[in-house]
Amino acid sequence: MLRYWEQEFTQLRPMKRRGNRRYYQHHEVLMIRRIRDLLYDQGFTISGARNKLQELVQGERDRRKAGEVPLEGMEAIEIGQEEFDAAVQDSPEQTPPNTADLSQLLHLRRELFEIRELLTVGR
Repeated sequence: MLRYWEQEFTQLRPMKRRGNRRYYQHHEVLMIRRIRDLLYDQGFTISGARNKLQELVQGERDRRKAGEVPLEGMEAIEIGQEEFDAAVQDSPEQTPPNTADLSQLLHLRRELFEIRELLTVGR
């Protein structure tokens, strides 16, 4: 089935090694789960699933270009700069994060969202 899907979904390109063995990376496993969900749970045809997957991939690219992290299924909580500053001042033992800390936090946040997606896809 996976080899057939590789022919039908051009985004799915696992690394091939000796003996034509396929090795799927994390993002490809997520894509396979999405394909399975579209075909079996949501009732899409191969063509419809291909189109829907292309829309999803393009939407994710657009969000990443805009610097957004996908929050599917979660409510975003936004606070203003004044609220943030007040929260930091209420905790004098904590200092605002520097650029390196923010970069690490964003990376961690991205990983947590990927983990959450893995956990919700299997439901």
